[in-house]
Amino acid sequence: MKQVIRIGSMINKKQDKEYRNFNSTADEWWLENGKFSILHKINPLRIRYILRQIFRGKKKSKGRTPLKGLKIIDVGCGGGLVCEPLAKLGADMLGVDFVKKNIDVAKKHAIIEGLKIKYISSDIKNLKLKGKYDVIIILEVIEHITDWNKIILGLDKHLNSKGLLIVSSINRNIISRLMAIIVAENILNWIPKGTHKYQKLVKPEEIKKLLESINYKVVDISGMIYNPIINEWALSKNKTKINYFCTAIKN
Repeated sequence: MKQVIRIGSMINKKQDKEYRNFNSTADEWWLENGKFSILHKINPLRIRYILRQIFRGKKKSKGRTPLKGLKIIDVGCGGGLVCEPLAKLGADMLGVDFVKKNIDVAKKHAIIEGLKIKYISSDIKNLKLKGKYDVIIILEVIEHITDWNKIILGLDKHLNSKGLLIVSSINRNIISRLMAIIVAENILNWIPKGTHKYQKLVKPEEIKKLLESINYKVVDISGMIYNPIINEWALSKNKTKINYFCTAIKN
């Protein structure tokens, strides 16, 4: 593998409420008890899942930098919560986000951590990429986009044959509406109110159907579940009613 992409949203930042919401919370990215505290809690699980899929069927490199030589583009990177752990594992990172303030925060934090990560502010419509890449990662992004299917179709041209597409999102059903919106946003205050709109949530079978229609093989769908008794998050092969990951290989 040579390169990895994580692609974010194609939102008109001058008009869309999504831009205003993320712009107003940009300074909170690296506050573990701030408005993105839930992302700090699940981030180790996200990184573990990504690595598991990258090394699927392969022998994992030994040492502290198993991703050395791997070029990763993280679009929709926010403040760099995914970029930094992957960079520390040796990856050559590029982070892209449509909110410039997010990029400013990410750059400053990378300098503090002594990490060489390139960050740029760009909308997916204007993203200029040279060559093709080996992995596309889209984490907690498509549920904020109305035309998420067009995003994935547009990204296909940037992915090499046998490359990986890794997506995480929130399912669309009565349980997810209750837990991910009503409880998480309005009762537990895990995330700011109004972060998610039910009609924008995406079912994993909808992603699977789209990917198979463009010659991808879905190799994994795993749920991400919360255990309130021990206050921990875990992966589950069966429980995908709320949060889930989906990984597919381009044939």
